[in-house]
Amino acid sequence: MDLRLPLGTFFSVVGLYLTVIGLVANKAIYAKSLGINVNLDWGLVLLVFGGLMLAFALLAKPEAEVEAEEAA
Repeated sequence: MDLRLPLGTFFSVVGLYLTVIGLVANKAIYAKSLGINVNLDWGLVLLVFGGLMLAFALLAKPEAEVEAEEAA
């Protein structure tokens, strides 16, 4: 079972959500975190990770090809 596709989708959606929240949120709420926009930073990290997982899932060989190569 290949988990890269569902994991990539999940992390991309959560990352997109956090990135949007980080961009539109009131800047005053980040005073408690020393002015660091944690939502934006982690949203971008999750977007990159989700994108990598999706890329690996889409670039992977289908199982039928792998099985055919092993049989030959």
